Parts: sequence; structure tokens; C-alpha cells
Amino acid sequence: MIKVVIIEDEAPAANKLKTLLKRHDEEVEVLAVLDSVEESAKWFRHFPAPDLIFMDVQLADGLSLEIFKQASLNAPVIFTTAYDQYMLQAFRNNGIEYLLKPLDEAELRQALAKFRQFCQPKQEAGGWEDKIHQLLQYVQPSGHKERFLVKSGQQLYYVNTADLACLYADGKLVYAIDFAGKKHVMEDNLATIEQQLPVREFYRVSRHLVVHVKSVRRVHPWFSGRLKLDLEPSPAVDLEVSRDRVAGFKEWLGK
Repeated sequence: MIKVVIIEDEAPAANKLKTLLKRHDEEVEVLAVLDSVEESAKWFRHFPAPDLIFMDVQLADGLSLEIFKQASLNAPVIFTTAYDQYMLQAFRNNGIEYLLKPLDEAELRQALAKFRQFCQPKQEAGGWEDKIHQLLQYVQPSGHKERFLVKSGQQLYYVNTADLACLYADGKLVYAIDFAGKKHVMEDNLATIEQQLPVREFYRVSRHLVVHVKSVRRVHPWFSGRLKLDLEPSPAVDLEVSRDRVAGFKEWLGK
């Protein structure tokens, strides 16, 4: 029996994957279908790693790769999304399969065959987790943007990524505050922008806030296991670190 967890925020895509898996192999057991970084991190902190994970890269609350910063898990991953061709090559070089949507049944069958050939029995403890962290180090530096184009009235200008102290979502808009204290209106949503930020300098502390490491002045214990931040400059928004992101935030801040 192959125990599987599906991480996918689109219900039709998750249902299609479950159907294809069952059609291909009756020995596949889907333990859970998770639809966010937050929910997935919670699940993996409470349950042992499955035999195999199917994971969409882009979830509603951020990149699914953030899960590996918030929870410890040791399992091979088959990614299921459209992404940069160079990242596709990186996944394959690390022995982790990658399927483009919409899913093709023949390609899924080949991916499961590869899993059976190379990934069973499981690697020794830590093996797959090490592969994921190597992957993060490999693909993230080349994926970030050095500057962002923003609009003010009828004019366009750019801000350097290194000059951004924090970014936050307020309703449907996303704002960036630079280290000079100036506010900029961004064109993309926070999840898309986060994907383009260097992971060593920026961290998403909650659903609505991403901070630059140099903007963090003090960290205070807060209610229910959360943290409270003092940022400089400080935006007029809630500056709490979500409880589920505390462990990852501390690890990031201490690097």
C-alpha cells in the first residue's frame, strides 16, 4: 500500500488526481487532501510522513516549498504545476518528479513507476528532507527579481528589491514600504510577489505580511505562542508572526 498526501488548493484538480491514482493503482491510499501551506504544516507536525506527496507549487497562501521550513518531513515529492523550465530541470536532477497541469494519465503512471523503482524502500531518515533543502538552495537564488515595476498615476517607476523593508496585503491591494519609509502600490498579489523574493532576505510571517530581515528590530513573545515584531520602518498593520510560522521564522532569522 502506497500512502499518499495531496497538497492542492483547487478542488477539481485534487479530485482528478485522486481519480487517476485510484484508476492506476488500487494500492494507493490517499491519507489527506490539504489546500494551504498553513494546513499542510499543521498536518505534518502531527502525523508521520507518507510514502509519497503530490504537491502544487503555488497555493493560495504562498509557495508550498514554505511547508518544508515550517514542518519536518521526510518523503519524496511529485510536484504538479506549471513552472520555470530551469526549475523543472532542477527537480528532475534531484530525483523528484514534476508533472505539468492538466495532468496526463500516462505521465502520472510513469511518475509512479519511477517512485516505485527509485524511492522504495524509503531512504534513510533525513534523506528526502535533505534533497528538498538542497533543491531550495539550488533554485531560489536564480528565481528572484532585482527590482519591481510600480505605477503612480500615469507614470511608471521601479523599486529595487533590496530597498524593500516589508510588503503587506490590505484587501485586494498589496503595498511595499521601502527603507526610506515610502509606500508603493504593487501590481501583483502577495503570493506572486513572494515567489520572486530572495528567501534569505524575506520571510512571510503571516497571510498578509512579508518582512525583510533588516527591518526586524525586536521580537517579543505574544499570546497563544505567537510573536510580535518591531519593524523599522513600521507599516500600520498587524505585526504578529502566525503561530504556525514561528518555528520557520526563528530558523530564518538565525541564519
